[in-house]
Amino acid sequence: MSESGLIPRLTNHARRGDRPRTFESLHHAISTVWRWLAEQGQRLQPLTSRAPQASGAANPVGHPPDEPDPPDDHRVLHKLGLRLHQQGQWDEAIAAYAGALRIKPDYVPSLNNSGNIYLEHGKLDEAIARYTEALRIQPAFVDALNNLGLAFSQQHKLDDAIAKYTEALRIKPGFVDALNNLGLAFHRQGRLDDAVACYTEALRIKPDDHRALNNLGNTLKLQGKLDGALARYTEVLGIKPDYHPALNNLGNILKEQGQLNGAIACYTEALRIKPDYPHAQSQLIALRREICDWRQLHADQSVLTELVRRKADEVDPFSFLAAASTLAEQLTCAQTWSAMKTAAIRPLPEPRPIRRHQRIRIGYLSADFHRHATAYLMAELFERHDRAQFEISGYSYGPDDGSPMRTRLVAGFDHFVDIRPMTPALAATVIRNHEIDILVDLKGFTQYARPEILAYRPAPIQVNYLGYPGTMGSDFIDYIVADPIVAPMDEQIFYSERIVHLPECYQPNDTRRALAETTPSRADCGLPEAGLVFCCFNNSYKITPALFEIWMRLLAAVPDSVLWLLEANASIKDHLRREAVARGIAPERLVFAPRWPLAEHLARHRLASLFLDTLPYNAHTTASDALWAGLPVLTCSGGTFAGRVAASLLQAIGMPELITTSLEDYHATALILARDPARLAALKDKLADHRRVMPLFNIGRFTVHLEQAYRHMWDLWCSGKPPNAFAVKSIAP
Repeated sequence: MSESGLIPRLTNHARRGDRPRTFESLHHAISTVWRWLAEQGQRLQPLTSRAPQASGAANPVGHPPDEPDPPDDHRVLHKLGLRLHQQGQWDEAIAAYAGALRIKPDYVPSLNNSGNIYLEHGKLDEAIARYTEALRIQPAFVDALNNLGLAFSQQHKLDDAIAKYTEALRIKPGFVDALNNLGLAFHRQGRLDDAVACYTEALRIKPDDHRALNNLGNTLKLQGKLDGALARYTEVLGIKPDYHPALNNLGNILKEQGQLNGAIACYTEALRIKPDYPHAQSQLIALRREICDWRQLHADQSVLTELVRRKADEVDPFSFLAAASTLAEQLTCAQTWSAMKTAAIRPLPEPRPIRRHQRIRIGYLSADFHRHATAYLMAELFERHDRAQFEISGYSYGPDDGSPMRTRLVAGFDHFVDIRPMTPALAATVIRNHEIDILVDLKGFTQYARPEILAYRPAPIQVNYLGYPGTMGSDFIDYIVADPIVAPMDEQIFYSERIVHLPECYQPNDTRRALAETTPSRADCGLPEAGLVFCCFNNSYKITPALFEIWMRLLAAVPDSVLWLLEANASIKDHLRREAVARGIAPERLVFAPRWPLAEHLARHRLASLFLDTLPYNAHTTASDALWAGLPVLTCSGGTFAGRVAASLLQAIGMPELITTSLEDYHATALILARDPARLAALKDKLADHRRVMPLFNIGRFTVHLEQAYRHMWDLWCSGKPPNAFAVKSIAP
């Protein structure tokens, strides 16, 4: 499980007596195996196409003129198999073990170790057959029980794996390998407390077990206990400083805590130790983009694209949306990630029959029911659902921040269920027991997402909506809610879900979002007293060198203008000002805005002249914020869902003149507006008028359209038809 750095432990078996007693006996065994290999060549299936590596005893040492008879000591061949295995000579090791078993067919160490080679190469049926035979001969052979559990785990048969580990521990209570592997199985099932108990017991027996420490850190992180996880990774590195999984995982913790430079240092060191380490590579690339360190951007982009193309499962699909990627590549990335996350999960048994209720039961699933961009868009939608036709439930696995937004969200549902402490299986069972008809996932693959819950298929209809602007590549999601701009129907082949079009814009907007009545002064915001203010409050990972080059050209062409950016992290000031200087722009013409509470943040938009959007990942909530605050947004429409959202918003508010389709037009339009204050003022006046009457901020109209979509999904299901793409018709104005 490379994505999270969970480390299993496979047990080879070697007894103290399993060693050649003299050089001559080893020479004898090697020559015998080479002869045996030649005789059996037509029947052996090589594990790999790799040419044998010449190293150590695996090299042929020459055949004596008179071939000796095969050794009558199976232990010699078994020991040879161990050496060949350790040297990577897997086909030859299999042959050596087979030779041992020809002499002594019931020799369980050779059965176990040959099973290990098959397991390491993904030949699970062959591995299971050998472990099973070993256990038939010796039922209490704990090494084979442990390894059989690993084979079942790789087949995603976690209950079977847990049974084998448990049996091994019944026979040998202090078996650290089995404790570690049992913890891994519990972790994958979401039984995090049980996993912690296993690792804790393993560490009681063997306090310096670096793998158990690393795995304990991973489970604590998933429980949200970041300080505990950080301490465990630090312990690992004190024991084994070059242990790259712990360095990678420490980087993950530091990233989550906002210590981005420390995280970068961890990923860099992990890659120094293990250059081919896809998870560290992808995380390092994402962080360099987040701090706007573009010095290796072209190389980074090539690495990331190649990882996706070879279906490495360590590339986070959400981060990949901000890269220069195609819809086809995004689909591949999502499919690979989804398979890694959910392959071990089997859906809940389908109830027969599923009951029809008086009202359609809609469940919204998210970690963002608190002060969060998703909540700022959706809060009023939950409140406005037609309770005569729909029963609305919220399933929350995120924090309760005690904010007024949290209180409002809880009140906006008919039922609000905190599933945070539940395993994915238990959460899915709770949702199933509530007989939810349509489960709407608001997270996709964004931070803290739990797609595992949906993989259990708790609801007959499951929908990808709003939080993740792209396909989830998952067969357990039926629909994606979109609109004709962000996901045209002729792009259906790039979505695993069926596309559903809302008629005007897929994004809702909360019209109760308050703007502070008092506008801060320019001095309060660090802005000069005069001059045009270009603005972009998008997250820093969305800024690219191509867009930044255009922005600097605008500053050069418009005297006294400044660029106002969000201070997303501590590093971007230095990096972006360095980039500005390299393009001949004084660093003080970049002004950085700290994060403010929403009402005050919206109010400070009044000081800006024009919002400049990003590509390939547009402004989403930030574009709605700007338009709601009365600030025109200039966008360039791209080739993916994430790159067309601002165009959808502008179309829905009746301002298509602010949509461009090339960076050249984007630059030209921005320059025209910046040099024509009257035209820019007219745009602001038009926006103020349209804000009151156009569909974008008509949440009542939007809710009716979304409910039409839900009803059609439900009607299709009730009629026995499979999910199908469709478009909702617009209601009369």
